[in-house]
Amino acid sequence: MRHPLFRAPFLLCSALLLGTGCESMKPRAVSPADGTTATEQPGASSEPEAAITDAGAPTTEATPATPSPWQRARVGDRVEYAFSAHRSRPGTDTGVGVAGHVALEVVAVQAPWAWLTVTFTDDQGRPLAHPRLSQPRVLPMRVEETQPWKEEHRGQRSTEQTTAAGRTWDARRFLDDRRPSDGPLQNRLYASEPGPLYLTHGLLDASTTLSGFGASGSQQLTLVSFRQGTDAAGSVPALDRPWGPGTWYDVRQDLSGTSSVRRVCLGAERGFVLRKELTGPTGDAPCADFQEAEARPLEEALLDAVSETLSQPQQWPPVPAGAAPARRETFTVGQHPVPALVVESPLGEGAERRVQVTTYAAEPWGAALNGLADEARFTPLADAVYRAPPKGKRVPEDGTALAGWGRWVVDGGR
Repeated sequence: MRHPLFRAPFLLCSALLLGTGCESMKPRAVSPADGTTATEQPGASSEPEAAITDAGAPTTEATPATPSPWQRARVGDRVEYAFSAHRSRPGTDTGVGVAGHVALEVVAVQAPWAWLTVTFTDDQGRPLAHPRLSQPRVLPMRVEETQPWKEEHRGQRSTEQTTAAGRTWDARRFLDDRRPSDGPLQNRLYASEPGPLYLTHGLLDASTTLSGFGASGSQQLTLVSFRQGTDAAGSVPALDRPWGPGTWYDVRQDLSGTSSVRRVCLGAERGFVLRKELTGPTGDAPCADFQEAEARPLEEALLDAVSETLSQPQQWPPVPAGAAPARRETFTVGQHPVPALVVESPLGEGAERRVQVTTYAAEPWGAALNGLADEARFTPLADAVYRAPPKGKRVPEDGTALAGWGRWVVDGGR
């Protein structure tokens, strides 16, 4: 299972209108496999320019030889997308959904970093009610790369001209239809030259439609506006509420009588978010490098963040059926006392009864968790299973617990 940071017709409140950039040329409409409409210009390719191999190998977009637009990032550079996600409940006519806008904006540039804010709102610019999307978060992005990161696009490729956010774009479409094998339909539309959309590799529209094995739902991002900034320096924001990059956290694991500590390091470079897990001693430098890290394009990480909200109830904390009401406690992580809510759920019956004890942050965005990546705020602070004999004390079995966290980007970056 992909982690939340890398991980939906429905509630979409703003739509991308795909049209022509030259009416006198009388383009004709074409319909991709997912039902969206584009316009084919005379001389544009309606056939796949390149296709995946029989084995499904992706098309790789190599890093261009010209300087990265990230090196020219300016305060005020901004892109905004309408988003939506929906999941149907198997066997019913109901489902869950979320929709709104998400904006990425450069708020400070201090080499080698551009500091971004990521803000989710409703269509009127108001905060969303869902706790996972209710607060803006900070994202430091390294503008110099430590190693080459590449975009991989699966599926058939075609070219077209389209209009989005008041501008006509030469665009590339990547259509990957895995529905015949119970996979999803993925449709991605990118500007051929990212220009002011460099924050998201030139993304104009992205949609994923689930299929097979009872899956039903979709998620989408659609460009609604962009803005170019100025040469102002801006003020580096505090990493109190980070999306993730620039921070690390540790999780203690006690499994089958063996204890270990897993460290998660989160970073970002030139439009990619990075995630690397380490086990064992990590030394004084918490995240010394991101060699062999998992890399996810920023726009795909946004899609993941939207779709992941559908698996998390708006009620906090989530209390499963049959569990006792949550009780308040203080959960201590190193020097951090965290107000917490503890939920106990019975597991099984008979002489070998067990109980699952799950601890959640009472306020996931509270000051007690300043500096903690949002993926760790919305998962249990601790989760343990105890054997509960009819008499005597509970006996701990397996469990995990947040053991520490911190920032590795400090003093404006390093």
